[in-house]
Amino acid sequence: MIKAIKLYTGPDGHSHFITGTLVENELHKANSIRFRESPAGSSYDWHNAPTEQYVISLTGTLEFETRLGEKFILKPGEVLIALDTTGSAHRWQMIDDQPWKRAYVAFDKNDEINFIPDEA
Repeated sequence: MIKAIKLYTGPDGHSHFITGTLVENELHKANSIRFRESPAGSSYDWHNAPTEQYVISLTGTLEFETRLGEKFILKPGEVLIALDTTGSAHRWQMIDDQPWKRAYVAFDKNDEINFIPDEA
């Protein structure tokens, strides 16, 4: 199973996250893909996702934080589903000695999201 973390804006206007997995061997629509690399030791202060997107982490380990202090770790091979395009935002920082190499796969906000939440 491929681990996924859904980052979204809640009804309270703050970013929150929920962990889960992706459905394998199922096609989903995508609008575009772009690749990016940030050097080890990088961080990015408070921001919202620019669009609804899957962020496929290839290398690097990061800690994400919401304004409410909720934190999660994103590791290589995991997928962040970034849906918090509005609200109080999130930030991240690298916590290992590797660069963060990733692919951003954008989709429309009305498209079905490939995500199964973990059971509570």
